[in-house]
Amino acid sequence: MVEDLVVTLAAAGSAGVVYLAMAARVVKQYERGVLFRLGRVAGEVRSPGLNLIIPFVDRLQKVNMQIVTLPIPAQEGITRDNVTVRVDAVVYFRVVDASSALIKVEDYKFAVSQMAQTSLRSIIGKSDLDDLLSNREKLNQGLELMIDSPAVGWGIQVDRVEIKDVSLPDTMKRSMARQAEADRERRARIINADAELQASKKLAEAAQQMSGTPAALQLRLLQTVMAVAAEKNSTLVLPIPVELLHFLERGGQPSLTEKPEKPEKEEKEEKEEQDREPAAHTDGGPHPG
Repeated sequence: MVEDLVVTLAAAGSAGVVYLAMAARVVKQYERGVLFRLGRVAGEVRSPGLNLIIPFVDRLQKVNMQIVTLPIPAQEGITRDNVTVRVDAVVYFRVVDASSALIKVEDYKFAVSQMAQTSLRSIIGKSDLDDLLSNREKLNQGLELMIDSPAVGWGIQVDRVEIKDVSLPDTMKRSMARQAEADRERRARIINADAELQASKKLAEAAQQMSGTPAALQLRLLQTVMAVAAEKNSTLVLPIPVELLHFLERGGQPSLTEKPEKPEKEEKEEKEEQDREPAAHTDGGPHPG
C-alpha cells in the first residue's frame, strides 16, 4: 500500500515537472510576449520574466523590442533635373506595439524594407541633384515621414532615416569638376581684377604725390636700379620715363632772367661799329637829334 502511494506521488511529481517544463516560458528583458490561445490573442502582452502557458493550447510568440538597423539597397532613379543617380540609405526603427506588429502585418521587417525602398525612389524623383548632395537633412526628414506614416498602424516607430551615399555617373562627375574649376577661376579673376584696381588707385595717388616733387621720380628710379642690381644680373634693361627726360631738359635750359653770354668776337665787332658811327656824323652828316 505504501509502495503504491510512493509510486503514485513519484508519477505525479514527474508529471508536474514535465508539465511545468512544457508550460514555462522565459521572456527576456528586451522582448515582449504575445499569447495566442487556440489562435486568438489572450490577455495582455506578457512582460519580461517567467510566464506560464497551457501546453498544447497556448502559444507564446516573442517580439524583439530593440532598435533594428535596416539597410536600404541602392535605388537608381532620375532626379527632377534629369540626372541618373544611385542612392542608398539606412532606417532605424523599433516595435512599440508587439500585438500590432504580429497581427496587422505578416513580416514587419520586410514591410518596412519595401516601404523604405519605395519612399527612397519617390524622394529621388522629387529632388534636385543639388538637394541630394547638400541638403540631406531635409531629405532625411521627408523620407522618415513617408516611411513612418504607414508604419504607425503596424505598431512600428521609425526613429531615424539617413541617406548614406549618392553615386553619380562618371560623365556627371567630370562635368561637376569642370564647373567647380570654372567657378574657382572666375573668383580668382575677380580677386586679381580687384587687386589691380586697388593698385591702380594707389599708383595714381603716388604719381600725384610725385608730380609736385620731380626729384622724387629720380629717387624712385634709383630705388628700382638698386632692386634690380640686387639680383646680380649681368644685363640690366632700364626704361627711362618721359617725365625724367622732361625734368633733365628743364634743368639744362637757361633761366629767363639770365641773359645769354655772347662770344668775344661778336662783342668786339659790335664795339667797332659803335666807334665808326660817331666818326661818320662828324664828317658832315647830320647828327641825329
